[in-house]
Order: sequence, then structure tokens, then C-alpha cells
Amino acid sequence: MCTVVIDAADAASVRLLAVRDEDPQREWDELGAWWPDRHPGVIGIRDRRAGGAWLAANPAEGRLAVLLNRADVLDLPADLALSRGSLALESVMGRSPAAPERMHGFNLLEVRPEGSRVLSWDGASLRETPIEPGTHMIAHDDLDDAGTPRIASWLPEFRALGPTSASTDWRADWVRMLAASAALPPEDDRAIIRDNRPHGYPTQSLLYCTADVSAAGIDVDYHALPTPAHWSAPDA
Repeated sequence: MCTVVIDAADAASVRLLAVRDEDPQREWDELGAWWPDRHPGVIGIRDRRAGGAWLAANPAEGRLAVLLNRADVLDLPADLALSRGSLALESVMGRSPAAPERMHGFNLLEVRPEGSRVLSWDGASLRETPIEPGTHMIAHDDLDDAGTPRIASWLPEFRALGPTSASTDWRADWVRMLAASAALPPEDDRAIIRDNRPHGYPTQSLLYCTADVSAAGIDVDYHALPTPAHWSAPDA
């Protein structure tokens, strides 16, 4: 139940804030070049168990991808499902998923030179949602889905900050908004910094990244939360 806020000025200029929710017992490696043989030049957040990525970036090609889980329409047995961790890595090499996929549901955010989009797989069909200019938000349902409480609560607040292209310190503005959202209890369904256990999932917010994708390259910042599901200022 991860969360991404994305501001697209145009196809070549995108900024985003991505919060990762995962089981704290599932270890990961911070931002780095973990795949030099199969994915040279790619950096990302590596899942140690399966070896894939939650977020990946290919600065040389101007590509970035973030993987978010979503519910399945079909009940695929766990022992038959392939890991979704390859999706972001393949995406930033220019290889997007194509249906059918033997995977549980996902939203794959793709930032590409030809335009950003979300690819959504629910176990039955693969849909594409282009990301139009402006500020948007996605979690475990559709892009800008007003039925998702955290989107209904916080997308208007991020939009009220204005275009990131007009801010000289957009990262600080967005992180301050993330901090403001953390005034909610992490179990509240409107929360972005989350504890999903009361909702039936073992996941909690563990880290967040900000990224700036432009013709000048890709700049990604990584911050782990010292305590799962609890906010701490970046310099704390």
C-alpha cells in the first residue's frame, strides 16, 4: 500500500515523492547500483529476498519506475505467482510489462522520455493511464482515485502548493507536507506514513524517496524512517 505523489510539468520534467510500505522483516538495500551485470547503470532500492527493486532509475536513458501493489480480481495461488520485483528493473531498461502476467496485482509508475504513465494489472487485464501535466497521486487503486482516503485527503493539499517547477525548494515543501500528514495516527486510513496491520496487511511505511527527472538527468534522494510507520525529520 505504497504512495506516490508526482508532478509532471511535461514529458521531460517530472518530480515525485514515493513512500514505501513493506513488511519490516523483509530486508532491503538502500539506493545503489545493485545490478551491474543484468542492468548496468541502473540504481534502485533492492529487495534482498527476491533481488528485485521497488524503485529503479536509469539516468542514462531518463527512465524511472516505482512499483505499487494493488488488489487482484483473480485469486492466483502464492506458489504460482512470479515476483513483481523485476518490473521496475525491466521498465527502466525500456521493457514494459505486457499481459498476461503471472503476478499479483500492481500499479507500475513509469517515468519515460516519451511521457509518464501508470500500468495497472489486476490479474485479468493490463491498463495504461497516461499522466497528464499537473500534480497527481497514486496508491493501491487508480491514479487520483478519490475513493482512496489518503488521496482524497492529501492530493488537494499537494496541489495547493503549486507546480514544483515554480519552487526553488520543492523537496522541502513536499517533505513538510509529508510531515504534516504524519500528524494523523499511522493506523488512520487517511495517513500516508502508515501502519497497515489493522487493515489486514503486515506492511508499514519504511522509507521515502524524492526524485527529479529532467533533460539534465535523474536525481534521487533516499531517506529511511528510523522507526517503521513513524515520522522522523530527515536530519533527526
